[in-house]
Amino acid sequence: MSAPLRTVEEQLHDVLAAVDPTATESVPLTDATGLTLAEDVRARVDVPVFDNSAMDGFAVRHADVAGAGPDSPVVLRVVADLPAGTGEQPALAEGEAVRIMTGSPVPRDADAIVPFEETAGGLDDSLERATVLRAPRAVGAHIRRRGEDLRAGDVVVSSGTLLGPLQLSAAAATGVDRVVVSQPPRVVVVSTGSELADPGADLRHGQIPESNGTLLAGLVRAAGAELVRVARVSDEERELRELLAETADADVVITSGGVSAGAYEVVKNVLGGEISFTKVAMQPGKPQAFGRLTTGALLFGLPGNPVSVAVSFEAFVRPALLAAQRRAELHRPLLRLPAAVGWRTPPGRRQYVPAAIDRTDPGRWTVRPATRGGSGSHLAGGLAQAEAYAVVPADVEQVAAGDQVDVMLVS
Repeated sequence: MSAPLRTVEEQLHDVLAAVDPTATESVPLTDATGLTLAEDVRARVDVPVFDNSAMDGFAVRHADVAGAGPDSPVVLRVVADLPAGTGEQPALAEGEAVRIMTGSPVPRDADAIVPFEETAGGLDDSLERATVLRAPRAVGAHIRRRGEDLRAGDVVVSSGTLLGPLQLSAAAATGVDRVVVSQPPRVVVVSTGSELADPGADLRHGQIPESNGTLLAGLVRAAGAELVRVARVSDEERELRELLAETADADVVITSGGVSAGAYEVVKNVLGGEISFTKVAMQPGKPQAFGRLTTGALLFGLPGNPVSVAVSFEAFVRPALLAAQRRAELHRPLLRLPAAVGWRTPPGRRQYVPAAIDRTDPGRWTVRPATRGGSGSHLAGGLAQAEAYAVVPADVEQVAAGDQVDVMLVS
């Protein structure tokens, strides 16, 4: 009697339990794009650093201009001119104003800003007097107060965040110049199979172009890991043994092919006593291998068909690579969309269907299989149209048009 299929959750639990976080290092902000933050970033200074003007205009005392209007303009004497970057703090007496530019420090005696647009002369008549035609709405109008966004010591970016331009800009704006990040895990990708030939090569009968190396290389890089090698071996066991012996510096090794029940399953033949081979209740991607090599690297043995490789990577490898980087969120967000068409699902197995999303109606997106073959593991060409996976639970036997389906966006 064959062993029962493992659930996706059971397999993923074992994978994540085996993941060791990578080392951390401090890097300049300019080198941190695409890395994962390993320690909270805290503000070094208040944001804004000082009270400053949100408009080009005049810094005034609100009491002086509270009654200003088109029929009762208030004329103030301009006593100073403050460009951005100035350190001056001019005094402001009754009936006086200071010409001020956006971002300039607000004088201590001023409690409102009158924009040029609300004066008679505007910028053209602004160095000697300001004729105010409209009173500021309240004390503090158009003034950005010190620390109203963040105070020194506040968390700016939380540990576990993927660092992109917005996060790094926020860190810089708070006076931070370096961040502590997780080093990317080092990954080796190995495609197995005597039937494989290089893309572009003339094929003899029985050969197919090798595509899993290209697929996995892109997925590894997109997950923030460092791709150190992409290799291909035949079904000769010696070749795989020799290659694995050369991966001592890798954190993760990903193989494709050679993990099923055939006679020439090279990964199973070489590593059958070292790592676990199992079957998971999913389609595609039922045969899976996982364990730790004697080098210390985690090995993921994925099936050989390209759609199975892509789905298996999403289900198991990507979360592991993100966990190694201390990423706070390991899983892609799910949408729930109505199915544009119906399709059959395998009994007792969670189905991952490469899918395309129809956004023609912005108020009602729909999802459909990217190819007529649905989740067929061999349909490599259909991956070009896929931007998501429709994820159908194991207890659903058929999806009908209009049914709500979980959709995992991957592009």
